[in-house]
Amino acid sequence: MAELWWIYSKPVPADGRELWTLFLQCSCITVVIGGLFYNWMFASLEYSWHLSVAMAVSFSLLLFLTLFVVHPARCVFSMIMPTLGTKQGRKLLFSTCFMIAVVNITPNIISNIKTILQVIKCICKNSSDSLLNSTALLETVSWEFGDAIQETIHSIYKPMNGHFRFSLLQNSSLFYQKMHLAGEKISREFLSVEVLVKDSVREANRLAAGFFMLYLCFESTWYLKNYLTDIRFDNFYITKKLERLATDRRAAHLLVGSSKKLIRPTGLRLSWEEVALCLVRAMLVTVALMLMLVLVAMDHFAFSVADTAVRKAAQFSAVPVTLNIRYKVSAGPVPFLFKIFRRPSEELLLGDFNKTYHHHLVFSSARCRISTPTAPKPSVLLVVGLLFCMLYSTVLLETLARRLCRQIAASFFPSCEQRRVLHLYGRLARRHRKE
Repeated sequence: MAELWWIYSKPVPADGRELWTLFLQCSCITVVIGGLFYNWMFASLEYSWHLSVAMAVSFSLLLFLTLFVVHPARCVFSMIMPTLGTKQGRKLLFSTCFMIAVVNITPNIISNIKTILQVIKCICKNSSDSLLNSTALLETVSWEFGDAIQETIHSIYKPMNGHFRFSLLQNSSLFYQKMHLAGEKISREFLSVEVLVKDSVREANRLAAGFFMLYLCFESTWYLKNYLTDIRFDNFYITKKLERLATDRRAAHLLVGSSKKLIRPTGLRLSWEEVALCLVRAMLVTVALMLMLVLVAMDHFAFSVADTAVRKAAQFSAVPVTLNIRYKVSAGPVPFLFKIFRRPSEELLLGDFNKTYHHHLVFSSARCRISTPTAPKPSVLLVVGLLFCMLYSTVLLETLARRLCRQIAASFFPSCEQRRVLHLYGRLARRHRKE
């Protein structure tokens, strides 16, 4: 592995064997990165299959030529990998997590809200049907009652017209049509909002992902440029070259006395500044986690409400309505005459109507088209949880990733590393003399 890395980091291969080794290394790297790039464009950014293949092939060819020919480009590309563990990598992970949440969780919430509205629409439609049927029952009752009033024994007591005039909503189809149009309008509005949200988030995620990838390359290039041009940049590590130089010049005490300010690049010890930065980054990740948990809670709440509404609507029983009409008509002499002669009054029964009508108010029906509530996807929650675990890990790995970037740059440019070691040794020696 050390020999392969030495060949990969050399500016120019020494012979044909090293040239073929570098060719195979660049080819393997290109194939792997090209496959990941295709999967990223097709699965995460949701580009078409043809465009993803074309972009992946073009990117792979360009990457192969760049890595095989340009030595600093190999260094920049190698530093991109540990740079994924820094804030730029976190931005990419945030972008991926946000895309997964919006594409999978938000449509789920909208679907459950549509289910709730379908339940409300069904209840309104069936209750309206029952009310219209009750008006038809009242019409029947009025005509039967009017016929009963007409059927008297003596025509002298017969009223001119015993029928009631009852106004009914005859054009019920217009009522149903208006309800149907209102429901379709709400469905179209929800569908347009869902499509708009998906398209907007997809385009925003594509732009953000492209920007983050370009900025990732820029940050690696910026680090390499500062490493090559600024001899003081990121130069406070106790490397093996610095230890050998101090030992050769019999000045090992310089490293011991400055151990609180210098850090070993392969060690795990963090300075107070690095610990404070880690805490700040962890707080930012925690805020994002809280927002994601709120979105997940909304998904579960919408599903719970939709599921309860569908189950309760199916359990609605019909409400019985009973209409009882009792009508009695009798005629006789003037009552006070019977009181004078102290005889009981005799009445003549002209009509007796006693009838009961039954009706049921129905609030739910099996004919209603209600979609099944969509439960939250456990796989989405698992992926989001893993992404946030990676985000928290990058908080701790960012400092180590920066140290790894320095080691990569030192392996690609050993002469520059030698100058930086001499400069750091000189600083330590001058500080020791002053003290």
